[in-house]
Amino acid sequence: MGRVLLIEPAVGLYAFAMFMIYPLLQQYVYRRLWFELSGTTYPAESLSHCSNNHSYVTIHQAVQKGTSIFLLKSELCFLIPSLISALLLVSYSDYCGRKVAIVPPLVGDTLFALCYVLVSRFSFSLNYLLAASFLSGLMGGPTTLIGGCFAYVADLCGEDLEGQKTVRMARLDMILGVLTGLASLCTGFYIKAAGFTWPFLTAVFLHLINLFYVLVVLKESLVLPNPSLSSSGHLASEAPRLNQSQALTARLQGVYLLFAASKRRRNIVLLLMLAAFAFFRVALQGGMSIFILYELNTPLCWSEVFVGYGSALSTAIYLVSFAGVALLSRYLPDAYIILLGLMSVAAGLIMAAFAKSTLLMFLVRLPLLLSIMPTPVLRSMMSKIVSGSEQAASMQLHSPGSPGLVSCWLQA
Repeated sequence: MGRVLLIEPAVGLYAFAMFMIYPLLQQYVYRRLWFELSGTTYPAESLSHCSNNHSYVTIHQAVQKGTSIFLLKSELCFLIPSLISALLLVSYSDYCGRKVAIVPPLVGDTLFALCYVLVSRFSFSLNYLLAASFLSGLMGGPTTLIGGCFAYVADLCGEDLEGQKTVRMARLDMILGVLTGLASLCTGFYIKAAGFTWPFLTAVFLHLINLFYVLVVLKESLVLPNPSLSSSGHLASEAPRLNQSQALTARLQGVYLLFAASKRRRNIVLLLMLAAFAFFRVALQGGMSIFILYELNTPLCWSEVFVGYGSALSTAIYLVSFAGVALLSRYLPDAYIILLGLMSVAAGLIMAAFAKSTLLMFLVRLPLLLSIMPTPVLRSMMSKIVSGSEQAASMQLHSPGSPGLVSCWLQA
């Protein structure tokens, strides 16, 4: 039905809607628990709650602990079903078209945002939000959608247009980074002007517009066979069904053969790289995911506007890191680029641990500017030591998980 082979608008709308919601979630839960534990509304317009009064300090600690536990539960409710659904949707998209991996996450995130609208408007129990997280994970989540969008670009570019493929994928990364920062910046002002309900409702409308674009305007990138054109209609309709049932089995067998059919030395190197990638992701994303809770608590006590500024500044980390990889890869080996990125992560998180003023917390983003560099470099190194037929299996092993689980657990 679609007529346009342009995935960038879908990625842009999704990035803006999702990263407008992300700062909202932690702030809304924080303020709801503040009201439930203290019996008073959160004093966003004054700094009286930032005094060294023992009662305020106790309330802050209790609210932060309660928020961390709730976010931990929410991460778990999302992660467990998404591990299965993402695998199924990505596998089926090779046979049924890329929209199979794009539409369900959009539906899930629309219902997720709608649930937050209802809870924030009518003050329903926060437990409904856990059910919304489970439903969103069941529909695939952001990892499935972004993976489907990159696969869409790969389908369009084919195998003979490597230059065009690189440019279009870099364009998707740029759109994600720019719109993420713009959405985070707008969130703070939106909360201050209209509260929480309207920002959540805006995200619902953006997801609905995106769904319309993907279903009606966007053209499928894969050319799928039409069973009705075959002389043997019954056999033709059974063949795709058989392929779909074998998709998950083939993916799991690919992961097994990735190690079983290789030399021991290569397996050890690959396992070490996977372990390094996993620990790096937990350290970086797990550490940065608690920035908002730290900024809301004493001694910073940031307002929603300052939280928006901080989240927007964090976007520069992604842009500078990608520029750093493009520049440094011409002069330095991959291992040195990874070391620079790891030192950037360590310096930024150490600085954040001792940040007690607004200026210092803003400056934390400076040492973190190169912290994303190990992600594409490690992926590139892993892709170099596996064969072309093993690329999908290796990508599956180091697909993004949920490092926020660790950070929420530590705070609790």
